[in-house]
Amino acid sequence: MLSNNFAKHILRSRIRHGVTALTTGSINPLDGNTISYRNHLTQVASLSTKPLGDVRKKLWDFYLSTGRGGNALFESIDLNENGLLDAEELKSFIEEVVKDDGSDNKAAKDSMPYAWNRLEESAKAGRTFDVKAFKKWLVAATKMSADVKNSRIQDYLCKHPDTGDHTMSDVTNDEFSWNEDTMSQSLRRMQYAVRGEVVMRADQLQAEGKTILYTNIGNPHQVGQQPITYYRQVLALCDLPVANGVDHPNVYEMFPRDVVNRARDLREIIGPSGTGAYTHSQGILGFRKLVAEFIEARDGYPSYPGNIFLTNGASSAIAMVLQGLLAQNNDAVMIPIPQYPIYSALISKLSGRQIGYDLDEDLNWVVSREELDSKLEMAKKQGLEVKALAMINPGNPSGNVMTHCDIQIITEFCSENGIVLLADEVYQTNVYAPKAEFVSAKKVAMDCNLNQLQLVSFHSTSKGLIGECGRRGGYMELHHIDPFVQSQLYKLASSELCSGVVGQVMTSLMVQPPAPGDESYDQFKEENRRIFEGLKDRSQKLVEGLNTIPGISCAPAEGAMYAFPKISIPEKAFEKAVELKTTPDNLYALSLLEETGICVVPASGFGQKKGRVGFRTTFLHPDTLKAIDLFAKHHKKFVEEYS
Repeated sequence: MLSNNFAKHILRSRIRHGVTALTTGSINPLDGNTISYRNHLTQVASLSTKPLGDVRKKLWDFYLSTGRGGNALFESIDLNENGLLDAEELKSFIEEVVKDDGSDNKAAKDSMPYAWNRLEESAKAGRTFDVKAFKKWLVAATKMSADVKNSRIQDYLCKHPDTGDHTMSDVTNDEFSWNEDTMSQSLRRMQYAVRGEVVMRADQLQAEGKTILYTNIGNPHQVGQQPITYYRQVLALCDLPVANGVDHPNVYEMFPRDVVNRARDLREIIGPSGTGAYTHSQGILGFRKLVAEFIEARDGYPSYPGNIFLTNGASSAIAMVLQGLLAQNNDAVMIPIPQYPIYSALISKLSGRQIGYDLDEDLNWVVSREELDSKLEMAKKQGLEVKALAMINPGNPSGNVMTHCDIQIITEFCSENGIVLLADEVYQTNVYAPKAEFVSAKKVAMDCNLNQLQLVSFHSTSKGLIGECGRRGGYMELHHIDPFVQSQLYKLASSELCSGVVGQVMTSLMVQPPAPGDESYDQFKEENRRIFEGLKDRSQKLVEGLNTIPGISCAPAEGAMYAFPKISIPEKAFEKAVELKTTPDNLYALSLLEETGICVVPASGFGQKKGRVGFRTTFLHPDTLKAIDLFAKHHKKFVEEYS
């Protein structure tokens, strides 16, 4: 007969084996054949609570990474097998898994305040959770911010005037096998704050006739920035049939000579198939050569066209790299806090974990080596492997421009720890502060002889002074990346066939604009100057204006397209946000929208230190400065309302 201790050992081994199989994918947690797994849990619970806690923690970590295993996690808590969890049961479970996660938040109510409040409300009301309600709560508990609910997205999509005719309102969830419970829970958890609830409401108000000042997104042409003539002329001649364009008998009467010559050069690079055919999956070689020449001239170090990928904007390049990086459930990416939400969204969708490193607002958003080391150590305590670190320079949403020394801190940290550096440099032309200048991560790495640094840098035609967001042009450069990995990224690019050819043309124009002496140069220079001076003027005056408002403070916007002010609000506003199951930032931003028509993005969507409240606003719109008085009047009214 087996001893009790030996029986414990056998059962624990079986459970650990089951969890390993589950977390590596050989057991499907949504599959119905998990009865033996539940029996193991029940037997261990009768012998010792420690193994069960270990199992729950592993299942919790698995869900955090993948969005999968919600059913198995429910079963690990529902030991009496009645298919229901009461709120106190769930609170105990969450406290158990959060207290040992190695993070700074030792209390569940601090790490997931809004989801925790929902639990407390359920406990008071005596409500229970079936597996469907439990999985819905899991989404709320593990997404980045509470400022957007999926139900509101559905409502927005159904009612938005630009959606068009649809049948979404005529059906119920029960009709479908592919529904909110069976769909990818990683997608369900994913958030993209830049087009979140505040923007949804703004669109609805605009459809009802209200004038909206959109300052939520860096979309220059949407808010009145005029396209640069040279780019549009060359694009037109690249797209037009030759008889109607470059070979038209009157072409030089319609277009400047240098535009026609450039279009002919580009058409020769593209080849006889023209802009309507697929290209090499990395992008047209002639265009990649131009990008390499641009990088080499900028940094003073060699760049190679074979290491360049032309992509549909920077976002698709970032997605490709993250897909290639995130291999295991415990793989993590360090991202700046605050960050651009594409990183948290993609990491969530790709079943990764994110580790935020805080930028110091009091020092204009720099990061210290101590902060990086601390967050890396915290990740290791949580059993996570940091695969990459994202750096945004100039900063979005922070608006800072990093110095050579600032970047050196990050490049040395990544090089020493074998961490791939993802350098988001799409705003490199947008530098306004007199003493600031853009320096690339690659240049810093080469200057400092960091020969082991693995680096991927990104650039885009959507930002800068071009602002051609709809063209979806951009590139990434791979520097000191494993050749096998690079070949697999090529395979991934091949699965998408190629990036849009118009975007590739646009990228080639970005890196090789008209030169002094060309017929188009003077007009090109003047159009760029006018755009740049407008951005520079508004960046300074907006920050100055916000800083004159009592209760609002804003660090200088040295670059990019955004200001990221911090606001002080009364305690009752925090209480109201809890009552509405949202964030104070979202409450404030919705109030600002309703009162003034100004559409900003709640700061919670970018991440921020605990207790901070704020928002991000662009300074792209020509009327941005006129809005300062509206910001001031609204803030005064909001504070009075909740005092």
